[in-house]
Amino acid sequence: MQSKWFKNDEQSRVWWLDNSDEKTGVFIFSFDKKKEYNLFSDYPHKLSNKEKKIFKEDEPFWAEFFKERKND
Repeated sequence: MQSKWFKNDEQSRVWWLDNSDEKTGVFIFSFDKKKEYNLFSDYPHKLSNKEKKIFKEDEPFWAEFFKERKND
């Protein structure tokens, strides 16, 4: 099965993996559709400072949701 990537907004720099056929409750995102991050286990500590900035700008809902997590 080929991966299906999509954006929540056309201008977004964050890609989301449509894995609804495989896993429930697993949110995978990427900035280049190659390196994948798991929203719940990787954000924000596995992202570079540049990636954190992009994610916060392009996905404000999730950035606010995880605002209590240490960013560095």
